[in-house]
Amino acid sequence: MSVTSVDKDLDTLTLTLIADFTAPVERVWRLWADPRQLERWWGPPSYPATVEEHDLTPGGEVTYFMTGPEGDRHRGWWRISSVTPPTSLEFTDGFADDDGKPKDDMPTMSVRVRLTGHEGGTRMEMRSLFDSREQMEQLVAMGMEEGLQQAVGQIDALLAA
Repeated sequence: MSVTSVDKDLDTLTLTLIADFTAPVERVWRLWADPRQLERWWGPPSYPATVEEHDLTPGGEVTYFMTGPEGDRHRGWWRISSVTPPTSLEFTDGFADDDGKPKDDMPTMSVRVRLTGHEGGTRMEMRSLFDSREQMEQLVAMGMEEGLQQAVGQIDALLAA
């Protein structure tokens, strides 16, 4: 599996995932930049994503839903704060209701993605920053850590295709 570490730091309210791939940075970037490729790995295997809107520009949004094994849908959104292709992306990540509107009763997090050359391939660092310890603990209890590892774990097969 490509995920080399997941560090949960309650003091700094961060969850950092590191993954290494044999593909070049530009190829790994396309997994974020192309909505059809993004939906092939964003979300665990049993909750595949469907990207509805995909605007990776500052101020742009990405909206999506994940479909569970019972047909249940879970909506989410990103608000893009900065993007520097092919090496970095920053966005706020949140949950949405059935109509796609942000859910005020659910936590949001700031996500920073960095892609760097590493040992002939690419290292991807995804750092999620939470507003409070309670919010971080809530999302971890909902399975965020495992879900993120499973989602990113699908990337190797996409890069090999």
